[in-house]
Amino acid sequence: MKAWTFDRYGSPDVLRLEDVPDPAPGPGEVLVDIRAAALNPYDWRILGSDPLVARVSLGLRRPRAGAILGADLTGEVVALGDGVTDLAVGDRVLGEVELGACAQRAVASADRLVVVPDGVTDIQAAAVPMAGQTAWKAVHAVGRVGAGDRVLVNGASGGVGTFAVQLAVAAGATVTGVCSGGNAELVRSLGAAAVVDYTVTDFTEERTAYDVLIDTKGTHPLRRFLRTLVPDGRLVLVGGGGGKLLGPATHVLLGVLANHLQRRTIGVVGWKPNAADLAAVIGLVADGAVSPVIDRVVPFADVPDALRYLRLGHARGKVVIEV
Repeated sequence: MKAWTFDRYGSPDVLRLEDVPDPAPGPGEVLVDIRAAALNPYDWRILGSDPLVARVSLGLRRPRAGAILGADLTGEVVALGDGVTDLAVGDRVLGEVELGACAQRAVASADRLVVVPDGVTDIQAAAVPMAGQTAWKAVHAVGRVGAGDRVLVNGASGGVGTFAVQLAVAAGATVTGVCSGGNAELVRSLGAAAVVDYTVTDFTEERTAYDVLIDTKGTHPLRRFLRTLVPDGRLVLVGGGGGKLLGPATHVLLGVLANHLQRRTIGVVGWKPNAADLAAVIGLVADGAVSPVIDRVVPFADVPDALRYLRLGHARGKVVIEV
């Protein structure tokens, strides 16, 4: 099969399109014939070892042999490992792997996959796993957003932000999105009642008090985020910002420490993919309550260019690879 591999850390220039053997599913795993994949900031961070702590799981000096880019995927199950009973050969599935989605086939844990509902396209399904689950956790598990809440989403036009806006609206909240003026119409179309153009207005200087602030960008110190909240408000940290060593984890760790020092709640979106959250989001997509925002669909041969574009940080929603 064809796959985008890398044997050293660096820019997208280190990626190579190679012929590699088909992987074989182990116990609890399935082999997926991939139809579409999606790129995330996770991918350029892993590839570029940015932050440096990313090397802990992948190899300190060089990536482990046979490393293949990509996490989000959708496709057809073509083989089952021992013990898999909830999926069958021929099922169309979506989900996530640690590495390996930018390939024609990949092995995935069955408990990280769900069946794609009828009416959802491969392109839509591929856009959901990492960003959709992250947004679901931010809105529901950590933010505890409910009807009547006033919610601000910082980074509302990005991959996670576009999902977070829609999920909060679906939960009955009144949502304000922070984005550039050029993306204001998009964010309003997702259900946001108001939009703040960050190139003109610093929302932390405004007098509006929110019940929940979902931050996907790390653009301000925590103290400035906190002053935008009501006294018992909830700050939800998803990612963004940070230094070369820990990256977004720097922002998150500060949030954990600060959570014990003041009245407002600072919550951190941890990462553990699971089928329940994924099924909830893709169910809303199938029902029409949530629509994955696709910035662009690129051919398999253009993965390096797509990653360069994503790295610029201006993608509206998701960048999807048609495999």
